[in-house]
Formats: sequence, C-alpha cells, structure tokens
Amino acid sequence: MSGFRDWYETSAFATASWVDYADVLLLAWLIYVALTLIRGTRALRSLLGLGILALIYALAYVLNLSTVHWLLDRLFVYLVITVLILFQEDIRRALAQAGATFARRARPSEVNLREEVVQAVFSLASRRIGAIICIERTASLGPFLEGSHLIDAAVSTELLQAIFHPTSPIHDGAVVIQEGRLAAAGVFFPITVSPDVSKAFGTRHRAAMRVTDETDSICLVVSEERGTVAIVEGGQIIPVADAKELRERLQEELEREVAAEPEVAGA
Repeated sequence: MSGFRDWYETSAFATASWVDYADVLLLAWLIYVALTLIRGTRALRSLLGLGILALIYALAYVLNLSTVHWLLDRLFVYLVITVLILFQEDIRRALAQAGATFARRARPSEVNLREEVVQAVFSLASRRIGAIICIERTASLGPFLEGSHLIDAAVSTELLQAIFHPTSPIHDGAVVIQEGRLAAAGVFFPITVSPDVSKAFGTRHRAAMRVTDETDSICLVVSEERGTVAIVEGGQIIPVADAKELRERLQEELEREVAAEPEVAGA
C-alpha cells in the first residue's frame, strides 16, 4: 500500500487539477466522435494502418532500432499529407455529419423492410426496368443526397415500383434507404473509373461499386438490359439467382448491422 502511495505522490496524478482531467476526457470524446463519423469508410482502414505504423515507430524507439525509427520519423509527415489528399471526400463527409443529432428514430421491422425490397427488385427485373436501391448502414449517405428528391416515407414495394417506372419523373438515379425509411430518390452517385470493371456493367453497377467501396452500404441493382438482380457490397458485384437467395443475403447483412448497433428506442 505504501508503495502505491509513493508512486501516486510522485506521479502527474498528484498535481493534476480538474481542468487537466476535463482536458483528457474532452480529447477522448473528440477521438471517439471522429472514429464514429468515419466508421465504415476507407478512411478508417487507412487510420488503422497509420496506427500500426505508429506502434512500430514506438517499438523502434523503445528497442533502439535506430534505422527503422529514422525512416518512419521521416515518412510520417508525408504519410499524413497523403492520407488527407486521398481521403478528402471521406473527411468532408465526416465533417458534414459533425453537427447531426445522435438521436435516431426506432426502425421498422427489418423483416418487413427486407421483404418489400426483395419483392420490388424482382418485380422490376421481370419487366426489365432498371433500378438501384442503396441501403445505408453505419457510414452516412447523407452527403450524397444533395440535389436529390427527399421523400422520407415508409419503404413499400408499390412505392419503389412507382419511383423506377420509366414514366416517373424521378426514375433516374438511385433510391436511398436510411434508418429503415425511404429517404430520397433521384440520387446520383459518382461512378467507378477502374479499368478492371467489365464493360458489360453499366452506370448503375459502376455507381453501386463506387458508393459501396467508399462506404459500408449495400446496393441492389436491377439491369434493364438483362433483367437480372445483383447485390453490391464492398465494391463487389454478386449476382443473385432468385428472391430466396437475395432474402438470405439481406437477412445476414441487416441482422449483422442490428447486432453491432442496437437501435435507439423512443426517438
């Protein structure tokens, strides 16, 4: 006990004031908010990579690995600048969310949402009507909604079919589902320009690849040329043969999200 008392009296804790504790808590909160805002984006993966390099840098200092320490010391400034340039869009979107409220409305049944979407896409596919439906998960799609038609309605098969019908004035672009509700239609995502993408895929597939690569969202794409349905996640296009397969994939992904982030009741 006396050893602990001696350590405490000689440590920084003995002279720290409430301002110092508040300073540390505020910094911890800011770091937590920043990680929450970029969760599910490519910027988070890059931040984790920088964290690993920082750990190696610290170990090199402790173990006196002078060459490794010198090299990382010279590279860190350039690495931070490179990350800021490459992921400026992710950072901009994160900052755009900084003022958003943390309260979220209670979600409707995931089963009902999944069924409405599944029925809609295969109904559209049977009539060769193109569509792209993007389901938001942890990374916000809010910044993409600029200039789109905000709706905020319950998701239903009939509404989705009406939006994508060729005679609808808002059939171009994507539909975005946020927090279990149809948030917007006529959303235009940037398209991937990767030369590795097959020429068989049109703008809908390329847009879905881009947005799911930059965020952790899920996109469903209906091809009007082939009358097929595909689920796009992580920039990868996965064709689905029938409603049963799509239902199972959506169930797996949406239930994984609910398990990772419990909904806020009473909002």
